[in-house]
Amino acid sequence: MMRRKRAAAILSALCLALFLAFAGGAYAEAMVQTKCPVMGYKPNEKIYTDYKGKRIYFCCESCPETFKKNPDKYMEKLKQEGVQLQDAPASN
Repeated sequence: MMRRKRAAAILSALCLALFLAFAGGAYAEAMVQTKCPVMGYKPNEKIYTDYKGKRIYFCCESCPETFKKNPDKYMEKLKQEGVQLQDAPASN
């Protein structure tokens, strides 16, 4: 009886570890910036601005100007959505 309980506990721990490993990977993937913080569309890698050491991508040429009018509003929005922003390259 004790062996069954121990085996069940080990099996449960392994299942939990596997779940966390796969769920953690999916969660990290979901945190990458996949939409423009201003319009919500897919960002263009050529349209971006750097703010407080982070690079923020936008969908169109007008979005960076909108962002710059109230950047903390959009940064908070990204934070609430769990978006992980790229670090801006260090300027020389």
